[in-house]
Formats: sequence, C-alpha cells, structure tokens
Amino acid sequence: MSRFLRFLLWFGISALGAGAVAISALYRGEGINALWLVVAGFCTFAIAYRFYSKWLVTKVLVIDERRATPAVTHNDGKDFVPTPKWVVFGHHFAAIAGPGPLVGPVLAAQFGYLPGMLWILIGATLGGGVHDAVVLFASIRRGGKSVGQMLREEVNPFIGLVAMLSLMAIMTILLAVLGLVVVNALAESSWGLFTIAATIPLAVIMGLGMKTGVASVKTVTIFGVAGLLLSVWLGQFLSAYPAIEAWFQHDKLWLAWSIIIYGFCASVLPVWLLLAPRDYLSTFMKLGTVVILAIAVILVHPVLHMPALTKFVDGTGLVFAGPVFPFVFITIACGAVSGFHCLISSGTTPKMVDRESVIRSVGYGAMITEMLVALMALVAACALEPGQYFAINTSNKGLTDAQVVAKVNGALSADPLLKARPPVTEQEMQALAVGIGEKTMMGRAGGAPTFAVGMAHMFAQAFGSGFKALWYHFAIMFEALFILTTIDAGTRVGRFILQDFLGQIWTPMGETRSLPANVFASALLVAGWGYFLIQGVVDPLGGINTLWPLFGIANQLLAVIAFCLGTTVLVKMGKARYALVTVLPLLWLGSVTFSAGWIKIFSPDPKLGFLALIDATKAKIASGATDPSLGRVIFNNYVDVAVTASFMAGVAIIVVGCGLEWARILRGTKPVVLKEAPYVLLPDAA
Repeated sequence: MSRFLRFLLWFGISALGAGAVAISALYRGEGINALWLVVAGFCTFAIAYRFYSKWLVTKVLVIDERRATPAVTHNDGKDFVPTPKWVVFGHHFAAIAGPGPLVGPVLAAQFGYLPGMLWILIGATLGGGVHDAVVLFASIRRGGKSVGQMLREEVNPFIGLVAMLSLMAIMTILLAVLGLVVVNALAESSWGLFTIAATIPLAVIMGLGMKTGVASVKTVTIFGVAGLLLSVWLGQFLSAYPAIEAWFQHDKLWLAWSIIIYGFCASVLPVWLLLAPRDYLSTFMKLGTVVILAIAVILVHPVLHMPALTKFVDGTGLVFAGPVFPFVFITIACGAVSGFHCLISSGTTPKMVDRESVIRSVGYGAMITEMLVALMALVAACALEPGQYFAINTSNKGLTDAQVVAKVNGALSADPLLKARPPVTEQEMQALAVGIGEKTMMGRAGGAPTFAVGMAHMFAQAFGSGFKALWYHFAIMFEALFILTTIDAGTRVGRFILQDFLGQIWTPMGETRSLPANVFASALLVAGWGYFLIQGVVDPLGGINTLWPLFGIANQLLAVIAFCLGTTVLVKMGKARYALVTVLPLLWLGSVTFSAGWIKIFSPDPKLGFLALIDATKAKIASGATDPSLGRVIFNNYVDVAVTASFMAGVAIIVVGCGLEWARILRGTKPVVLKEAPYVLLPDAA
C-alpha cells in the first residue's frame, strides 16, 4: 500500500472515530444507538495502538530486541519461564482484566453512558496503556523486580519501604473486592459454580500436557476450549439431578471460604501447573466472548435506554453514593487506568516474556483490548431499561421486593429523562429471573449480574431467544473467569511482594524457591484479604457498596505509585523531555483519587462519608436500636477510615520523595545510576 493510501486509510479511521465520539457526546434524543460507542471504541483502539504505542516503545522506551529478558537469564522452570508471545498475552490479559472492565462501567452507568465512555477511551489510551507498558519495561530491565523493589533501588530505601507497605495494604483490599464480586455472582447459582469448578481440572491437564511435552499448545488449546464450552452446556442439566446440584448450590459464606482456599493453592503451586494454563484458557473465552458480543451489538444495534447524563451525577445515586467527579474515575479503573496492572506488569509477566518486543503487544495492547471490554460492559448495562438496572443494583438488605421497586421508581421519577421510561414492577423482575433460570434478580448488587443480563438479552436477540438462560449463565461464567484469574495471579504477585519485604527481616523468607517460605507468605497474604472478603459478605449494608469505593481509591493510588516509578526511570534514562507521558496521568489520578479519599472520610452525608456513618450509627444505638450488626458497621467504618487515610499518607510520601529525586537529577546535584540488570544478548542474537 502506498504512503498516500495509508494516509487516507488512517485519516478516514480518525475522522470516523472522532465523529462517533462527537455524536455520542452531543446527542440528546430519547435514545442513541449503541453502534456509535462501538465504532468510537474500535477506531480509538486502532489509532492508539498503531501510532501512540509505537512511538512510546521506539522513541521513549527504546526497546532492544537483542537484549535477554529475565525469563531467559533466570530460567528456573517455576517462576521464570520463557513463554510463547501469545500465551504471555493470554496470561497478562487474563490477569489484568478482572472486575474493573465489567463491574466498574456497570456501576458507573448510573451517571449515564457519557462520563464512563469518555473516561474509558481517554484513560486507557493515554494513561492505562502507558502505565502497563512502562512498568513492564522497567521490570524486564531490572530482572523482573516488583514496583516496591525498583523504587527502593532507583529512589532510596525509605521510599521503597513505604511503597512495599502501601502495595501490600492496597493488594489486600483489591483481592478482597475481587473475591466479593465473584461471591455475589455465583451465590446460589449451581450452574455458574459448576462451570467455574470445571476450569480447574481442565487447566491442570493443560499444564501437565504442555510441561511434559505430551501435547502441543494447539492441542491443549482445543482440549481446553472444548471442555470449557461443554461444561457451560452441561451445567443447565444440574436441576434434573438434585443430589448433584446440591454439591454446587452454596451461600456466599461458603463461596468466600472456597475462594480463599483457591487463592492460596494458586499462589503456592508452580506457575505452569494452574496459573498460566488457566489464564490462557480464560483469555480465549474472554476475547472470544468480547468479539461475539461486539457482533451481537452490530446485529442487534440496541438503543441505549440510559441517557447520556442522569441526575445522579450530583451524588444521590442508588447504586453507590458520590458525584460524577471524582467518583467515575475511581469506579471505572481496570477499563481505563488501573494500578493493579502494575503488580502484574512487575510480577508474573516480566518473568515470562522472552524478548522486549513483546512489551508493545502485551503491555500496551492488552490494556487497550481491555478498554473494548469495558465499553461493551457499559453498552450492556445502558441497553437495559433503567428500572431493571437500578432494581438489580440497589441493595435489598432489610427491604422487601415491593420496597425496592418503590425506592427505584421514586428515584427515577425525579429525573426528567428517566421518568419517561416505564416504571419497574415486581412481576417484571420475577419474569426476568425466571427467564434466565434464577430465583431472583432483586438486589444482585456488584455489577456482574447486570452485565450478564444485558449480555443475555443481546445474545438472545441476535442468536435465538430460546437460549436466554444459557446465555446468562455463560456470561456469569465469563465474568467469574475474568475475576478469578485476577485473584490467582494477584495473590501470587502479592506473595512475591510480601516475601521481598519479609526477606529484609529474615533472609530465608525472601527466597521464592523455598516451599516453606512460599506457603507461609501465601497464608499470611490470603488471611489478610480473606478477612475483608468475609466482612464484605456479612456486611449488613451490602459489602460491595462499602468496599467498591475503597477498592477504587486503593487501585488508583497504586497507579499513582506506578507512574512515580515510570517517571523516575524516564528521568534517569535521560528521557526527561518525554516525562509528560507519565507525569500528566500521575497528576490527574492524584487529584481525583485524593479528592475521592477526602470525601469518603469527611463527607457529612452518612451514605458517603465513613465518619458520618459512624456518627449516624452511634445515634441509632443511643436512641435504643438493638440490632447487633450496628456494632459491626461502626467497627468496619473505623477500619475503612484508617485504611483510606494510611493509603493516602503513604502515597503522598512516595510522590514527594520521587519529586525530590527528579529535582536533584535535573539540577545535576545527584549522579544518575540506573539499576538495570547487566546487558546479556539473547542466544539467537549472540
């Protein structure tokens, strides 16, 4: 293709994308076609990957295709393992694509589709992709070290210590929320749990087949995907065998303990046995489902019943309290910018990458692929009738179905645009539940069930309405796979970070090849996030409503830490002229996240502020209320205050420390010493 034709092609893609964004943003009619959002997403993906990511890796990072990676130089057959490019992509995408691209956009849909759409497109291309690629590059150049280790070596030991403590504390909250989303999605759903349970033996067989050389990657891929689809299909027949169905029909507390045990096992077992093959299998299902969902959107071209903006931008939303600024930017994390990704980009992935050229496709490419997932989740939520959306996502603890319906309809009637939509009824919600093979859909807060309902509706319209229950449970399985792969990879990465910290206290604990050290660190980490998971399950106010804002704040503060590291590396590489690629996202995330943290602690609204809720609960007790759960509410909110304040203080120290380091380097008052690993040529380049 000639240069002129290439110019016309990319100019056309740019114009189409810009037009789609403009129409989506400016349209104020009764409903807009979802195709405009899909076109905007795919055009943004193409432009960002073709131009921005290429400039980033060639001009800013300057990757070296001949340089050996830690997977090659430290190959131990357990954690450091040279792995084929697309298997690494599969692992990385599966590990980073947790609940954020599914749950976050669904929850943020209460503001309307526009705020979430703009943040997803802008945040992922200019922030999230840069975040993931820069951290992956820095870790590969430093032997696969974690963010905390790199800050300790590149800045100073004190900043490194604060970073490690912050990383471990933040990781604890993140993993707890991930587990809570899975629990809410699979509770009392035998079909969903059966399918998820089947992925574990499938992954083990795949891992053994690849490790022993008995089967090729192609063979185990066909086996795994076929087995996964078969398990989804078989799950619908459990109801005909009550004795077997009882094995997979459990409440939230049982599921919480099961996830805790699973996370421990995934952290301790060799990466090739469970983690990598399960993530690889999950990625096929994830990407395949996203592609099919995009096709369904094109075929059905649903109208978005949720308007561009709702009155809930003022902070009075039923799904969660808080105004659109700053809460949309912490509610949608993984689909735009997610600090959790830096743990994977400096954890398991750099120990598997076999050459630096993979940084572009895995680091940047996987992130903007996740952007498309988030956009599809937003479409699925906004295509539902607003009454159904709010009835599913409004907590029903202590309320009858009739009271939930009255609460939702009362809130919708106060919005000039939403009151034009049909009011929701109990009969409508019951019919919805029956149609998808569930007992109830009222109060299924957490975002995952909402996405599954929206996806099932579109699949049924595109491929046959007689299979709506199958589509719903397929979507639940799809979401749980997303999240569980993040839990297992996150727990393993958290174990690396914890061992690095413990190794400074007692050297043997830092040895990742030691089974006793691995078991102890895994147990300690799992006990931490398991505590918050259990508290979220028994929380009388609905755990997701309390923990999700905390998750968002912790996650985005972690991204601030990662951008501090990225900026430090660029400045020390002599690339200060390019530092705005990390500094601008750092400043934006810092401002919105610290604002959100301040609001969550000090807001006078009990629905929003931790301290205000404590005072309101104490007042209830003083007036004679005897509900024993009120004491738990007070204790949990004191914990939330302490956690949020400590996160903010720790990150503030890191930002100031890194800023002083940049100033000293740029003024020339401190010699620049990069802590990169020795340069070693790849065997095929030597």
